[in-house]
Amino acid sequence: MRRDQYGRALICSSGDERLFSVRPSPARVRPVTAHGAGPEPAEHLRFTRYLRLLDSVTEAEENDLVAHILGDPDAAMADSAVCRHLDRRAAALLRDPLYPSWADAFGRAVARSAFLTRRMREWSLLRDVVLDEPWAAADLLDASDWWQRKATAEHSPLPPRALRLLAEQGRTRRVRGAADRLLANLTEPPEPN
Repeated sequence: MRRDQYGRALICSSGDERLFSVRPSPARVRPVTAHGAGPEPAEHLRFTRYLRLLDSVTEAEENDLVAHILGDPDAAMADSAVCRHLDRRAAALLRDPLYPSWADAFGRAVARSAFLTRRMREWSLLRDVVLDEPWAAADLLDASDWWQRKATAEHSPLPPRALRLLAEQGRTRRVRGAADRLLANLTEPPEPN
């Protein structure tokens, strides 16, 4: 019997070959994960556990938990887990008067991570722009691709002045186009009924 490169039997029937999966013996069966055979890597398990903990953490314990997670030996994984939480919390608090005190405390908790510190600054910039607080054009243009895409998302609450700046000088064609479309939606007269 012929086999393919993975050891599966090929069955010939009137000249054509069809793949036929041979069931391995129980002794050869290994646990299967999303990434193939074998046990789930430890950092994946910790990442999942961290996300669950961050989803249920109280405000009083949030910064201590974040500091603990950022102490993980896999810094990239820890940053990723905390970034998901940061994005979720910042979005929820964006227009809330409690945002500045939360951002100050959370900013101290993530201070040892350059990536998270920048993300925290960018959320604060987004808040300033959305709430029409003072901001500089250079800050918008120096912001990351992530920030410019977030700021020009479909239901962006950005004021026209910021949208015009991004439509003219945004870093990517995608950002410039999205800002242009948002501006057009702001200036279009409503359709008659």
